[in-house]
Amino acid sequence: MYSDLTLRHATSEDTDNIAELERLCFPPAEAATRDRFEERIKVYGDHFLLAEDKDKNIVGLINGPVTNDADLEDEMYESAACHVPDGPWQMIFGVETHPDHQSKGIASFIMKEYIKQAQEDGRKGVVLTCKKELIGFYERFGYVCEGVSKSVHGDAVWYQMRLSF
Repeated sequence: MYSDLTLRHATSEDTDNIAELERLCFPPAEAATRDRFEERIKVYGDHFLLAEDKDKNIVGLINGPVTNDADLEDEMYESAACHVPDGPWQMIFGVETHPDHQSKGIASFIMKEYIKQAQEDGRKGVVLTCKKELIGFYERFGYVCEGVSKSVHGDAVWYQMRLSF
């Protein structure tokens, strides 16, 4: 399965496809806009990990900035300026798999690679927020649930998950 996938970082040419994948995977109140992705890719495109199929279609992705802050805050979603290249914490804003390719292990595959990259980069760990039904998924990678997050992003209830190295 994974031999058919190529992993790479995002470039500005990926903006439209990434925004479309986000639209397919998140409710409108939670989805980042094309303009947000354009800004994020310019600032930290090397912290986007894209999974492409043999036809060069983006079938999955994971992304987020590196920060000095140990907790994921809603303000981080608003501006790529939160990215601190040498910061100790890798944040994750989204883990997405195209609906036509879900339940094939793609999200797990790219998560493992993202964690590996954060370790190789010398980060203290990786932080994300998720909905209650996804806590178990992230725990399989060693993330620990720290309880309900302060986040009100998209008017949803989020749980902060942390993987410390």
